[in-house]
Formats: sequence, C-alpha cells, structure tokens
Amino acid sequence: MTVLKEPDFGTPARDGEPTVAIEVDGRQVSVPEGTSVMRAAALAGVDVPKLCATDSMEAFGSCRLCLVEIDGRKGTPASCTTPVADGMVVHTQTPKVDKLRQNVMELYMSDHPLDCLTDGAQGDCEMHDLADRVGLVHVRYGQEGANHLHESPDLTNPYFNFDPAKCIVCSRCVRACDEIQGTFALTIEGRGFDSKVSPGGTTFMDSECVSCGACVQACPTDALQERSVVDLGMPNRSVVTTCAYCGVGCSFKAELKGDELVRMVPLKDGGANEGHSCVKGRFAYGYATHSDRQLRPMVRDKITDPWREVEWEEAITTVATRMLEIQKQYGAGAIGAISSSRCTNEEVFVVQKMVRAAFGNNNIDTCARVCHSPTGYGLKQTFGESAGTQDFRSVAQADVIVVIGANPTEAHPVFGSRMKQRLREGAELIVVDPRRIDLVRSPHIEAAHHLQLNPGTNVAVVNAMAHVVVTEGLVDEAFVSSRCEGFDEWAEFIARPENSPEAVAALTGVPADELRAAARLYARAGNGAIYYGLGVTEHSQGSTMVMGMANLAMATGNLGRDGVGVNPLRGQNNVQGSCDMGSFPHELPGYRHVSDDAVRSVFENLWGRTLLSEPGLRIPNMFDAAIDGSFRGLFVHGEDIAQSDPNLQHVSAALGAMDLVVVQDLFLNETAKFAHVFLPGASFLEKDGTFTNAERRINRVRAVMPPKSGKHEWTIVCEIATAMGYPMHYDHPSQIMDEIAATTPTFTGVSFDRIDQVGSIQWPCDEAAPEGTPIMHVDSFTRGQGKFVPTPFVPTDERSTRRFPLILTTGRILSQYNVGAQTRRTANVAWHPEDVLEIHPHDAEDRGVVDGDLIEIASRVGKTTLHAQISNRVPPGVVYTTFHHPVTGANVVTTENSDWATNCPEYKVTAVQVTRTHAPVEEREEPIAEQPASEQLVG
Repeated sequence: MTVLKEPDFGTPARDGEPTVAIEVDGRQVSVPEGTSVMRAAALAGVDVPKLCATDSMEAFGSCRLCLVEIDGRKGTPASCTTPVADGMVVHTQTPKVDKLRQNVMELYMSDHPLDCLTDGAQGDCEMHDLADRVGLVHVRYGQEGANHLHESPDLTNPYFNFDPAKCIVCSRCVRACDEIQGTFALTIEGRGFDSKVSPGGTTFMDSECVSCGACVQACPTDALQERSVVDLGMPNRSVVTTCAYCGVGCSFKAELKGDELVRMVPLKDGGANEGHSCVKGRFAYGYATHSDRQLRPMVRDKITDPWREVEWEEAITTVATRMLEIQKQYGAGAIGAISSSRCTNEEVFVVQKMVRAAFGNNNIDTCARVCHSPTGYGLKQTFGESAGTQDFRSVAQADVIVVIGANPTEAHPVFGSRMKQRLREGAELIVVDPRRIDLVRSPHIEAAHHLQLNPGTNVAVVNAMAHVVVTEGLVDEAFVSSRCEGFDEWAEFIARPENSPEAVAALTGVPADELRAAARLYARAGNGAIYYGLGVTEHSQGSTMVMGMANLAMATGNLGRDGVGVNPLRGQNNVQGSCDMGSFPHELPGYRHVSDDAVRSVFENLWGRTLLSEPGLRIPNMFDAAIDGSFRGLFVHGEDIAQSDPNLQHVSAALGAMDLVVVQDLFLNETAKFAHVFLPGASFLEKDGTFTNAERRINRVRAVMPPKSGKHEWTIVCEIATAMGYPMHYDHPSQIMDEIAATTPTFTGVSFDRIDQVGSIQWPCDEAAPEGTPIMHVDSFTRGQGKFVPTPFVPTDERSTRRFPLILTTGRILSQYNVGAQTRRTANVAWHPEDVLEIHPHDAEDRGVVDGDLIEIASRVGKTTLHAQISNRVPPGVVYTTFHHPVTGANVVTTENSDWATNCPEYKVTAVQVTRTHAPVEEREEPIAEQPASEQLVG
C-alpha cells in the first residue's frame, strides 16, 4: 500500500481500523495498515533522524537521513516512504545506518556554511542539530566548488529574507508552496551542482509568492528567515492565541523574546488552520504597536473643537452623564450601540448587556448587519440554526464544491488552500460569480463550470439549478421524505417554466446548457458542498438566496455528513460570535427573540432588570432616526461605520446630527471625525477571551501583553454601565463566558478551562454534545424538519440606466483587510497601496480609458476617483473594486438598497458611470508608511 500524506507522525490507530504489529528497535507497536515505518517508529517512541520529511507534507524520500535496516530485506530503505508489514522487524540505529547518515550529512554540509557546525545557527537552522545527532564532527570536502555560497540574498520581501548561500536545495520550501499553500510559486532550477531554489526566476516580491510563510516554516536552514528574527533574535517563550483577521480563526503561537514579540507561528494542532497561515495572520501584526495608536481617552464638546486628552475616570463619567441627559430629554430609546465582529465574545456580550440593562432598550446592532445578517435569517428559517453546517476539515470529503459569491484564496486564504488541496485531488468545482476569481483557473485547478452571472441575479440562478434537480428526477427522495417539510409546495413553485435555465438565461447571462450541466454535476455528486460569501448576502435578496441554497442542499440530500453542507465564509474574525452573543436588536444571546417571555425571564432574573419585549433599532433605523431628531446618542464599539457602511453621505449626516457619538477603537478613524468621546481600544495581542470562527469553533484569545491603554475593553463597558446606575463587574473574562454558558443553551458546556483542555470547541456544546458539534443536522435539523421555502426572484431596484450604464460590485484582496485600519499600518501596503477599479477592455475603450488612468466613478448618491485597471476578470458592463482605503471611499457610491429581511446593504449591485478625468488630482492620502520590522513589533 502506498503511503500518502501523514499529517502527524504520532497518530495512533482509530477504533476499528485494521492494524499490523511490528517491532522497532526492540519495541513492539501496532499501527494502521499503510503506515510508514517512520510513523510507526514515532508511535513506538523512536525518533528517526529526518530532513525532507515533515508532519504536514507527503512523504518524499529524498534526503536519505531516515534510512533504516529491516530484517529479511536488502539495502537501507527510507523509513518515510516504506510502508509497514505485519511482523516487520526494524532497526533504526546500526553501524551501517550510522555510517551512511554521517556520509549523507557530510555531503549536505559541504553545500552549507560550515560555521553551522561550530557556532550554530542564528535562527531556526536544523543542520547543526542534525550534524550533532548523527555524529558529524568535520567535513572532508572543500567548499570551493559549491556553486551558490557566493550568491547575494533576496531581500525584496518585506517580511522574510532568502539567502541562497545557506540553501541546501532540500525542496521542503518548494513542496510546502505546492502541497500546503497550492500557489506553486517556487521551483528547483538547474540540475546537479547547478540546482537551486527559485521563485519563478525572479525575486520573491515579483513572483507569484503570496507570503503565507509556509516556505519559511518548512526551511530547515536559515536560508528562509523572518526579518524579525534577524533583527531581534530567536524567541524564548510563547503564548497561544487566535488571529484577529478573517473568519477562518487560525491558531498561532505568539513567540516572544522577553516581553518583545518576535513572530507569529501557526499552531500545528490549530483546529482551523493545522499549521498553515496567510500573510496577514503570520506577518501583519505591526499595527498593534504603530505610532498611530491612540492610547489616551479624549473628549470634546463639539466635533469642531480640538480633542482634549483626559483620564479614564473623566472619559467614562462624560459618556455616562451625557447618555443619561439624552435619555432624560428625548426618551429611553434615544441612545444605542453598535458592536464589533472584531472584538471577543466576552466584549460583545457585555456591550449588548449594557444596552439592555443600563440603556434600558434593545437598540443594539452589530457590523454583521452589513455582511452576514441574511445568513442568520435564511439558515434559521430553513434549518433552525443561524450558522454554517460543517467544520473546515469536511471539505476534504467533498466530491463537488460550489463556490458562490466568495473568493476564498483572497478573503479566506488558509481555507482556500485547504479547498485547493481537495480540488487537486480530484474534486470538481463550480464557481458562481460575476468576476473570474483565481479558483476558476489556477495551477493544477480549473473549474468545471464558471457561471458568470449578471450581478443581482443570484436567486434566479439557484432557482434554475433547483429546477433542473426537480424536473430531471435528481431529488434525493429518501432524504426529503424523512428529514424535510414543505417540499411539495416548493417543488411546484420551482418546477414552473419561468424558473428553467432557458427562461432565465437572458436575465442572468448564464447559458442554459452551462447552468443545466452545473446543476446535474452538483446533484449527482456523492458529496456536494456549498461555500458562499458576501456575494450572496450583500444583495436586496440576500436572505432569499441563502434559503435558495438551503433548498438546493436539502433537495439533493447534501446535509448532515462530511463533505456536504451550506457553509458561510465569514468575513471578520468574530462575525459568528458577535451574532451568537445577542448583538441584534430583536434577539438575545443564542438567537432567541426578545418577545419570548421565558427567555427574557432568564436574563431578567440574572441581571435584575426588566427587559423590553419589543425589538430595538437596526443600524439603518438609527441613522434615519438620528436625521429625524429622535435618536441622539451612539456608542460605536470597534467599528468604522463612516467608511464601511453604504451611502456614506447619509451616514455622515446621521452622525453629524447626534448629540453624542462615542468611539472605542485603536485608531482615530473616519467615524472618530464625528465623535465627542474617544476611548482607546485593545489589539488582539492585548485581549483575553474567545473568538468564534465561521465553523462555530470557539478559540481562546490570550493576551501577549497588558492593554496599552491601561484598560480592557470589557472593563470599560462595565464601568460605563455602572456609572449610568447599573452595576456591572467581573474579575476576569472567564466569568463573562460562565454567564454566557449559564444563559445560552448552545454554550452550556463552554468555559475557559474546558477550551484550555481541548484546544477549541464547536458549538452547540451541551449535555447532548459535550465535546461540541463539528457537523450540524446529522440526524435531524435543529428545528426538527428542514423547511423548504419558495424563493421567488425579485429583481433589484438598482439597475443600469442610460445615465449609469455599468454595474459596480466590490470585494477584498489578499493583502488588505476590511477598511484597512490594521493592514494599511503594516508592510502589506507593498502589495496593495491603493484601491483600483477593474474595468473590461471594451468598456474602457468606449470611454477612452487606458490602464492606470485616473477615473471618476459616480452613482446616483455620490462619486469618487481612483485609478483604472483594464481586466478581463470582469465581463462587459461590470466594474469591480475593493474598499480597503478611506481615500477612495468606495462606499460613497453605494446606495441605500438593502436586503428585504435584514437590511443588509446591497453592496454588490450599484449602477455607476465611469469617466476619464482630466481634472487636477486632489491631494490624496499616501499609504501609511511601513515601519522597520523591529519597530513593528511589540516591545
């Protein structure tokens, strides 16, 4: 049996798995069939020397250091590629093996700086330890002929260096780039003594390298080395924590030298990332110590006044006093708060508690309103739970993967790499997106179908796919009859001629035969999985589309097991958690409606306050009420709504109309321009709590250092509530989680101690599932029966016109994150210094636009300028941009259109006109300058 990837050299057999018995150095061990000798030795407690073998890549067998002798066999095979056999007797240390290893190691050292033998390495070089282990004292061969020891280092990447003089061409970096990341940016050039590692014949910065750090992690020498290690030296202690960027929720070891953060190393047993990382999580943490951090509270009477730094007591008293004054003058409902999906569960929980118990209303909303609120609504209606169905590992069992309105390699790169691994193994891919994302065609991957639909026609496409399933007899009748309700009504609706691929082809722009073929491929898959992003939710029919995808999955039986499901890819690190914690105005923690008397009584008895049974104001309602004069005070916790929300003129007018705007954040952002009180926040390196990622995985966030402002964010919120007359106090954030567990059924088994024991927990975690729930809806749905819901297509009001003939859609790019407040304050600006507008060559030619031109993009609500990028990624009639830079202000042009059920803004469909501008360019904000590596780090 061929040995393939073995993710852990020390993994024992699972229950019921066939095993064989072997002997290693006199030790008996039973291991699964097909196990490598190296892995069997590890299980027997024997560590075989190795160089090319790692615990995250396929066996390679090239270094010849892991040679062993096996009784009854000739030669000395490589233990990493040799499978075990029953009764095998293995010897890992014999005179013959020892001599061969010394000779092999001597050859490696002849091609490597010899000071490694005497002085050791400055970083993570394994060569010194290996040489010492195999007994190599000196090297007999001269290095005069070594071809690369004179070569200059490649210092172009802002985060790591490549020194070819130290490279032994072991191929570990190349294999990591291929097998783990899937970018194939590195190669071995030349043959024999002329062979060398190359980033595609150019520099690392100019290559296809995405700076994920997999090659640096894999390198056994100092050839690839973090600049921070070069500057600061090797770390001597570590703290395990969780990344604060996207919804993948990668686990890292924050490695320090004393109190100085040296580097972030992805955790091999991290539940979400399993040792992988992206450029943001691994390297882009310098914002935490950037000079732009505001570390002192500030107040001012009017937004035209200068800021005045104050002590914490004055700032908190000011907030509490002015909030109470507004309530007294305008009523209890005149104040509210917006919480952040970047903050911990514990911080978010106390914010909504402050609003309900201290403010005395339900005017609490979250930034999830503007991204994934349709996910919560749509999945709650159909499945009974407002969350995705699978864990990330599940994708490894998918036969057909449908990616709808998502760009995993840019926005969720670690999961994107995991998905690419499965696609290279043979799974087929369907991409539904107006834009040609990288997954459509990338190294060793080509989508079976790219349904390049017109923006705003998602529901028509998913209905047409379902039409094919129903009318061509592809329904999983057994699943539907035993697990679902409402099928007959839905099937009658979906089988109507107006839902056929032929009927919607002109509307969607997707050829009928292509759509039919994609539907058949998904329906006939052994395991079909749907992954989706903001290209689904940020539409006027976002909630309808979520229910449409749920209908399609139920009709084909693609739920309740590995390799299937309906899976939202959450944009921010704690979008799932912020929703779980009761941050919507109509729901208490655990997605239970505020009108439920029994649920309210749980919180009323614990909190000692009567809670309102009527939902509060959503974010857009707050803005409208502010302009009307009835909403006067807002606490904004970790969000830059003046950059991230749609129709920024409307947002600015609302903020400017309020008597009190309180901003708690790391930096003086766009929203702070309208603030009367600024409260400094804490970076993730200063937080203690939990994040919940897109797969419902609750991960611990552990503080690497105390809060630079002197206060934890949850403490600040509690002190404001107390100053307003409602005492709130906790000694530690673990007590907040205990309160969450005591009041929220899906969290009853969750605690800091439990997470510390097992690493992470996926909710629901309760008596029925004390270990958590990786896969939802296995035997039944949360609501009992899955519910089919008819999903009629209603065209958006936002359509192209003669005045605005193009449709703008938006998205993200790998190197930047959200509104860029964090990533723009790191060296990531080297890859994306400004937002640009992608425009099809035909549309550009019509307007006289050439690549790099400054152009104006205008909609019916606003206009902005940015540079053009001629691109075939977008079809004619569609333009695309990112929204990471405030100078561009992409949301100046997005409109007030929103999802019918949740008010999630329709960011993805805005009618615009693009014109080449000859006007003088106004002074534009320069990219925030990179700090030297040593200054980016915590100290």
